[in-house]
Amino acid sequence: MKVNKFPIVLAVVALFVSVLACSGGSISTANIGDAWLSTDEEGNNRTTVFSANDTFNLFLELKNAPDDTALKVSWIAVSAEGQEPNSVIYETDYTSSDDTIRFYLSNDAAWPVGSYKVDVYLNGTLDRSLTFEVQ
Repeated sequence: MKVNKFPIVLAVVALFVSVLACSGGSISTANIGDAWLSTDEEGNNRTTVFSANDTFNLFLELKNAPDDTALKVSWIAVSAEGQEPNSVIYETDYTSSDDTIRFYLSNDAAWPVGSYKVDVYLNGTLDRSLTFEVQ
């Protein structure tokens, strides 16, 4: 028995097109090429350990990004003295195209000793988490 595969291929294409239409139809090529934490605002001193008086500097290298690429950064105290576990310290949204972007978080008082992380969302999807400590 011979089966005509054209209707099957046509059905798969129609399904793919309908999924794109339902999801808003945007497929982005944007990606984060590199992400790192640093003790300095130039990004030269890469680290995962900060002192209590440091400013947390996060650098994201955004690549292949259209002008409306959405980033969200969420700073979280995972297990730090005097903080609720996994409490969000600060969140920020940013829109950009290809660039190296610096996000930073400072504190008027000393940071509590403990473990932290920063979650990075690219176009609404968690792209990566970077963990770090304050000692």
